[in-house]
Amino acid sequence: MNNSLILQGKHAVVFGAGGSIGAAIAKEFAVEGAEVFLAGRTKSNVEDVTKQITAAGSRANAAVIDALDDAAVNEYIGGIVRQTGKIDIVFNAVGPLAHEYGVGKHAVDLPIEEFMVALTTIVKSQFITARAAARHMVKQHSGVIFFLTGSPARGHVAGATGIGAAFGAIETLMENLALEVSPVGVRVVCLRTTANTDSRTIQQTMDAVVSRMGITKDQAIANIASLNFLKVPASIADSAKLAAFLASDRARMMTATVVNSTAGAALD
Repeated sequence: MNNSLILQGKHAVVFGAGGSIGAAIAKEFAVEGAEVFLAGRTKSNVEDVTKQITAAGSRANAAVIDALDDAAVNEYIGGIVRQTGKIDIVFNAVGPLAHEYGVGKHAVDLPIEEFMVALTTIVKSQFITARAAARHMVKQHSGVIFFLTGSPARGHVAGATGIGAAFGAIETLMENLALEVSPVGVRVVCLRTTANTDSRTIQQTMDAVVSRMGITKDQAIANIASLNFLKVPASIADSAKLAAFLASDRARMMTATVVNSTAGAALD
C-alpha cells in the first residue's frame, strides 16, 4: 500500500464518468488510490474509461445509471454501500450539450425551454445524487459530497445566462446542504473552474463561436484565456488534480466552500 496516495482506501462514485471531465476526475481519483465506481448513461463510454483505469492497475467498476432517475440512483448508491461498507466521495459531472442550453445567446434571445435545460438536468441530477449519498454519509459520520461549477456562476461573459443560473443554484445548494450534514462529519465542497478548453462542453462552445465570429479555434482559445488573470487556458487535468485534493483528508477543514479556480476570471 502506498501511503503517499491521498485517496488510498477511499470509495468514490463518479456520475457522468463517460464524459471528458467526469472521466478525468475518475482517473485522478483512481491514480490517488481510490476505488472508483463509474456511472453514466452510455455503456460503451463508461466501460471504456473503466478499462483504461484498470489497465493502469487501479480499481474501477462500471454501471449504466441515469442520474436523473431518483430511484435508480438511490439503489445504485445503496448497492455500493452494501458491497464496500461505506461511500467516501460522490461527484457528479452530468450535463447537457452546450447548444441545448443556448450557449452564446443573450438572455433577451434565449427561449424559456433552453434556459430551463440546465436547471432541469444539471441542478436536478446534482440534488438527486448528493441526497442519495448524504443519506448514507450521515449514518457513517464521514464522506465528501463534491460539486463542480464554472465561472458563469458569477456573471462575466455574455451568452451564459442559462448555465450561469444553474451554476449559481448549485453553489447555493452546496452551502445549504453543508449546513445540514457537516455537523455530523460530512463535508460538502464545490470547485468553480474557468473554461477547461479541452473539455467536451468548451470544445462545443468554441465550435459555435468559431462559426459565428469567423475566427480560428486557436483564436477562440486565446480569447478564453484572455478572460483570466494568468492569461493561459485551463485544462481538465487542472480540475482533476485539484478535485482529488479537495476530496482528500488534506482538505478536511473545508466544507460549505466554493474553491475559486478561475484564475481571476470570475471574482467573488
